[in-house]
Amino acid sequence: MSNRRRPGLLNLYRGEFLRSKVWFARRDRWFTDESATGRALRCAGCQRPADKRHLELHHLDYTGVILDNGRWQAREAHEDLVPMHPYCHELLHRLIDRDAVLSRHRTRRAASHHALERLQLKLASGTESP
Repeated sequence: MSNRRRPGLLNLYRGEFLRSKVWFARRDRWFTDESATGRALRCAGCQRPADKRHLELHHLDYTGVILDNGRWQAREAHEDLVPMHPYCHELLHRLIDRDAVLSRHRTRRAASHHALERLQLKLASGTESP
């Protein structure tokens, strides 16, 4: 199994699920639940404060994303979604896509956590800026 992203036309997840009403409802529910904790929203990459309008959610695991008889279901656990600025999110995916170990030889969750640690170090050192 690969953690690499696939071209949009060949990837139902990116081509359909992330554009579906089901995903937008799940996304809204994640932000509602997160705001109920009282914690300030922060990008998991650069650690800067942000609001829901400026954040995307990165999937640490796809087990909650289900296509059943042509209908999408969004059953991701709250902790399987991580808020990120679009730029930081793109950098995270680039790190995963370009590293053979992360893209092929680790679980999605492990690859995401490892790449996120590397991204945080890179952004903190100022070699990339969101």
